[in-house]
Amino acid sequence: MRITQPTIEGRFLRRYKRFFVDVELDDGSLVVAHCANTGSLLGCLEPGNRAVLRDSQDPARKLRHTLQALRVGETWVNVDTSVPNAVVHEAIERGELPELAGYAQSKREVKYGSNSRIDVLLTRENGERCFVEVKNTTYAIGDCAAFPDAPTERGLKHLDELAREVGAGNRAVQFYFVSRNDVTRFRPADEIDDEYGKALRRAANAGVEVLAYAVDVQPSELRIARRLPVEL
Repeated sequence: MRITQPTIEGRFLRRYKRFFVDVELDDGSLVVAHCANTGSLLGCLEPGNRAVLRDSQDPARKLRHTLQALRVGETWVNVDTSVPNAVVHEAIERGELPELAGYAQSKREVKYGSNSRIDVLLTRENGERCFVEVKNTTYAIGDCAAFPDAPTERGLKHLDELAREVGAGNRAVQFYFVSRNDVTRFRPADEIDDEYGKALRRAANAGVEVLAYAVDVQPSELRIARRLPVEL
């Protein structure tokens, strides 16, 4: 998926109040940008890392710029959680995800469960449905991607709801959008949230399918690269 808004690069300085980041542009000016990520971004927030900002070009916005990606070592990492759903939906529409192919209709942000919205709902011509929950993953330990990077009650709720859909006769998929391309496998981050790891294994045993894909992240484009083996 192409990023259609203009982007600029600079040097990450700090994150504060969760949703604010300071970035020094290459001309020396300072930009306060919005960080659309509620996680800890563990391993990504080293001062001095290269940063990509997306410019909304809207002077009425309190924070005109959004933090799009950070350079970690030799790899760009997408940190904007508003992007993965659109990338996955576009890849499904293009037939780039064989595990999610063959559906007549795909919709985003459909209400279901206990006051939740499923990221992508797929429907076959015969009415069979597949519920796809997308989780953005930035955390990595060596060559292994892991989720979550902070305790997540919301993530637990989503796993329970996916398992209920399987129990109701539907297909359900937990899709980990690994926002970096320097990893070779995926696992739950039990060392950060062991309850989530237990819930993921319960959900998998109940029939929820677990998919993880590495993503090639560039300053102006994100492209799903390859499926990763999942270690539960």
